[in-house]
Amino acid sequence: MRVELVTVGDELLIGDIVNGNAAWMGQALTRIGVAVSRSVVVGDTPEAITGAVNDALAHADADAVIITGGLGPTYDDRTRDVLAEMAGVALERDPMIEKRLRERAERYGVPLRPMALRMAEVPAGAAVLDNPAGSAPGLRLVLGGRPVFALPGVPYEMQAIMTGSVLPELDSGASSAQLTLRTAGVWESVIASRLASVEAMEGVDLAYLPSPAEVKVRITASGEAVLAAAEERVRDLLGPTVFGIGDETLALAVNRLLIARGESVAVAESLTGGLLGAELTSTAGSSAAFRGGVTAYATELKGSLLGVPEALLEERGAVDPQVAVEMAAGVRERLGATYGLAVTGVAGPDPQDAKPVGTVHIGISGPSGNRSVTPVLPLPSDGGRARPLVRRMTVVHALDLLRHEILGVAMVRDWEEDQEDREGLT
Repeated sequence: MRVELVTVGDELLIGDIVNGNAAWMGQALTRIGVAVSRSVVVGDTPEAITGAVNDALAHADADAVIITGGLGPTYDDRTRDVLAEMAGVALERDPMIEKRLRERAERYGVPLRPMALRMAEVPAGAAVLDNPAGSAPGLRLVLGGRPVFALPGVPYEMQAIMTGSVLPELDSGASSAQLTLRTAGVWESVIASRLASVEAMEGVDLAYLPSPAEVKVRITASGEAVLAAAEERVRDLLGPTVFGIGDETLALAVNRLLIARGESVAVAESLTGGLLGAELTSTAGSSAAFRGGVTAYATELKGSLLGVPEALLEERGAVDPQVAVEMAAGVRERLGATYGLAVTGVAGPDPQDAKPVGTVHIGISGPSGNRSVTPVLPLPSDGGRARPLVRRMTVVHALDLLRHEILGVAMVRDWEEDQEDREGLT
């Protein structure tokens, strides 16, 4: 089965809101074996909505159409009107929806405004899809011999109706087996090259979903046994580059390792300005492993708060691998942690101490000694646009360094030199 998605809203077109609904629906449909053949975003005008739905129905391989947005109470919510016109029917007041709207208003102690009753208007003959999470119901009607589902644009309401009404109807029982492995510290092109032999496996499809310094590898297979074989092969080829599965974040993986070993970490930050500590404390239970952090943004504070030798700072400046090491050792000692993790560098938009934007040094201090790494960050040429990327990638690389240190394994940055030998083992 193939489905086309139409998401409605001027706020999506101008970028005020990211189109997370389409992403969620695509993932949910894929899990039940339904392919999304096309996804479009249109504005709130009747002409745009009509054109998008007609285009979707014109595609012979589209078995159904799902629309989100435009079912609310305001005058710019036009989806129900458009669908009624396309079906050649009138809008009718649904007494059950009206009753529910009045009860909801009474429950919250607010007056029911006449405009809210627009949500009780339904194209004649359309089926009403229950909305357990909000006011505007979903709709199902048939256009061009195919079902068209209209859902609210509010994400949690859309998800509730999709889960309760739409997915059960579309589920063909032919769902594919799927999982996502998460990697850090290696570029997407290197990961993809590394997994060429998995791409060639029968019944296996790979998708690469990059974000700053991370790549998700989504494996879709024809069955559970094939999926298990593909996962094993991917893990064998990528080794400790894989840090988690599904929604497991790098911070969660690190915290689990620390807690399991009864160990802890403290951080010293410069260019990230507290982002590293915030990431480590973003998961529940992190207090069992995170001792605290020092944000020594000013150069002199690296000396007075963390004990970095003044002579080193005067000679080399704040952006230096040895400074990162001294920061890590200082915060480890002062906060009494098993590991000290430190970052210093140039986030941009301008160079610092003759060091270009994107220069980053990460120091770590732990039971095995002290060392630093200097990751190579792929950056846009515009320094202003680079700044948030540098900061985010620094956090990821720092957490990945800590993870490798806890595990006692070497970090892999590039397989290019031994690619041929490793692929020869397949």
